Amino acid sequence: MMHTSDSLAAEHRHVREGPDTDAAPPVLSLFVVDVEGDAGAYVERLRSVLAPAVRLGRTADFEQESLPVDGIPGWFAAVASGSDSGDEERTPQFARAGREAYAVHTGAGRPWDLQGWLYRFDPDEDSRGWEWWDATVAGPSRVHVWVDSWGESFFGCQDLLWAVFTAGALRVEGPTVQKAAVWSAQRDAAC
Repeated sequence: MMHTSDSLAAEHRHVREGPDTDAAPPVLSLFVVDVEGDAGAYVERLRSVLAPAVRLGRTADFEQESLPVDGIPGWFAAVASGSDSGDEERTPQFARAGREAYAVHTGAGRPWDLQGWLYRFDPDEDSRGWEWWDATVAGPSRVHVWVDSWGESFFGCQDLLWAVFTAGALRVEGPTVQKAAVWSAQRDAAC
């Protein structure tokens, strides 16, 4: 999947402010996420990771050996392997538990290196098969993460799962393709 400067600008707006209901594609992919603690706080942590990463997709020079990490939350940098601040005592419990849950979910998948994860937001990188759409609180400890996968039920999303788990997910189901009306109804019910 190719990402353009226009699609990255829209995606960045979706992460920061949420999308417009009228702009929804016909279908979205849904991940059902169970979290420990407050679902709203979880959504804010997840957005705090994705917003600077998508912004880098619009502004960074991906020809450089490493990307700037300013704006990336310290807890996310600490949980990533290979980061300078990767010591365990600086990594919050929710992120450590999420790293372990990611390994179980992916069948012993290795932690992502921070720079490797950030390079997935290169607009010329075609392995990121999704664009952020929204996250809705579906219960006290349940969040629905919605992405635009261009209607595909199978797409590259390990990078998304890394962020979803390390932000504090205990369990993730999906993706499943849903009509955008399902997202819209859920969003309207939450308002």
